[in-house]
Amino acid sequence: MDSDPKSPLKLAVIAGEKSGDLLGSDLITAIRQQHEGPVQLVGVGGEAMAEAGLVSLFDYQELSIVGFSAVIARLPQLLMRIRYTANAIIAAKPDILVIIDSPDFTHRVAKAVHKALPNLPIINYVCPTVWAWKPERAVKMAAYVNHVLSVFPFEADFVARLGGPPVTYVGHRLTTDPGVLSAAASQKDLRGRRQNLPKGEQFENPVCLILPGSRAGEFKRLLPSLERTAAELALRCPSMRFIIPTLPRLETELRNVCRGWSTDVEIVSGEAAKWQAFSIADAAVAASGTVLLELALVGIPCISVYKLDPIARMVMGRITAWTGSLPNFIADYPVINEYVNESVRPGLIARRLERLTSNSRERREMLAAFDDVRNAMRTDEPASQPASRLVLQIADKTPSAA
Repeated sequence: MDSDPKSPLKLAVIAGEKSGDLLGSDLITAIRQQHEGPVQLVGVGGEAMAEAGLVSLFDYQELSIVGFSAVIARLPQLLMRIRYTANAIIAAKPDILVIIDSPDFTHRVAKAVHKALPNLPIINYVCPTVWAWKPERAVKMAAYVNHVLSVFPFEADFVARLGGPPVTYVGHRLTTDPGVLSAAASQKDLRGRRQNLPKGEQFENPVCLILPGSRAGEFKRLLPSLERTAAELALRCPSMRFIIPTLPRLETELRNVCRGWSTDVEIVSGEAAKWQAFSIADAAVAASGTVLLELALVGIPCISVYKLDPIARMVMGRITAWTGSLPNFIADYPVINEYVNESVRPGLIARRLERLTSNSRERREMLAAFDDVRNAMRTDEPASQPASRLVLQIADKTPSAA
């Protein structure tokens, strides 16, 4: 490997979904800024990585499969793409391979590439959730991954205890996301005004977000319960305003479903509308996932709900995590109430939301915990900066001193 920092860097990078595509784009951009020579790209990504210069080997949306049922149904296609991607990277003989999230795809590619190119350094950006289930993956990963770039502060110690590869916490892109920062600033002002109210007093014209998930199967399982929750909450608090932020591709279907609701709901789509809704919300009920971390970073008290698909229910016994909520993991204690499957009871959730839309002890304690979450995740620079430095160091392309 050429250690000259001005020599070309051939970077292989693979992302399997939108969040990974954004991380990949930030990483490529930062590497181009820091590396003194040209950067050549090969791999798989989406629109963001395309804007950063990657010509994807195929449309990465083929990999947008979530849940046990979906993975099994599309396994032949997944295996075909794994072989195709691995062969393309082996043929390219890059200086380093970075795999980003989507472990069902990216780690299988990495293992195949490692078998053919055992001296090629491999970096895993976004640690697999070994802290939630299948912890044995950590030690297995050490056989083909040189380093893990972590986006959560608790992961390094956890993976080390399991015997996994070295882990460096680089930060999470949400902590510097302009939408998050803007909504958080608005929430800080709103929080100041709300805290001046008498303790226990219900807010005037409160706003409740309903976030049923970004995948069709996910929100179809949750919406009936969320409809009943909204109806119950509207009876208890007639001035409550309900907003459902969604993606443009789901908007029409969601509007058709919600047209039959007894409660008025506003449906907004797109990133700008989402962050505007976050900036005025008093509370939220959300499908378990990254959105809970967004709510915590912005400062919106919330409740987590989820209904698993039938095959996922069959393997629940293999889940080792004490929680499914990222803010709970980061705080290391139960901050957000979680309701899964049959425990998603509309009457109970409505009453919890009623407490969170008043100047209650529950609301104050959750907001204080969210402050702890933000402090734990805080870094001095965007995640792409330390991540890119580590990639260049491991690829032996460290920039020369200024």
